[in-house]
Amino acid sequence: MIIKDFYFRKIRFFNNSFKEILSILDRKGGYLVAPAASALVEIDFNKIYHKSLMNSDIAILDSGFFCILVRIFYKIKVVKFSGYKFLKDVINEKKLKKKKFLLVDPNKIDSKINYNFFKKNKFSNIESYVAPDYKVIKDKKLLRVINQTKPNYIIINIGGLKQEPLALFIKKNINFKLSIFCTGAAIAFFTKRQAPINDVIDKYYLGWAARLLFSPATTYKRFIKSFKLIKYFIF
Repeated sequence: MIIKDFYFRKIRFFNNSFKEILSILDRKGGYLVAPAASALVEIDFNKIYHKSLMNSDIAILDSGFFCILVRIFYKIKVVKFSGYKFLKDVINEKKLKKKKFLLVDPNKIDSKINYNFFKKNKFSNIESYVAPDYKVIKDKKLLRVINQTKPNYIIINIGGLKQEPLALFIKKNINFKLSIFCTGAAIAFFTKRQAPINDVIDKYYLGWAARLLFSPATTYKRFIKSFKLIKYFIF
């Protein structure tokens, strides 16, 4: 059975195309999340993170392992739509080239690299903000930057578990329509700061293998942790 959306632990996941998803966000604003399997296992223990996923306007199917579990246990035909794929579609979408973007980056080095990457891809209106190392997600300085620059889109390039609560914080404290993409480290696949990923690797759920070769210790821990997701389908 093919459906457009479904709920998992009160999180609404969309099984839609890029055009459909972008249309939804352009119409009403809000934020998009792309939770990895290793992050989803945290929802019983990290209430702030879970709340941010439940309040997201679009959740896409970033994890191949999660897609497999949905097919097995929910009997739903879903198609993986990773943060990598979504960001690639954003980069290739001509109508977005002249829109105003704000990049939220983890440090000055990544900020410069990411800014240059978007400029190279002919995005004409780019602003950057270097996020602090958040202990509490409450960034009034970022809100001032957003109110000053009035971006159409914000791309949050910081790690999972923090970017989603930050998107919710922004949404609650901004009084104009904008769209926020929580794609985290996905941009690093394009700027060569992460494991080399391409369309074939992404399509056939082999991103974990590429990352395992690139950073074995970190990837192995995330890979093993992801298997804990099975309990959410069984119990």
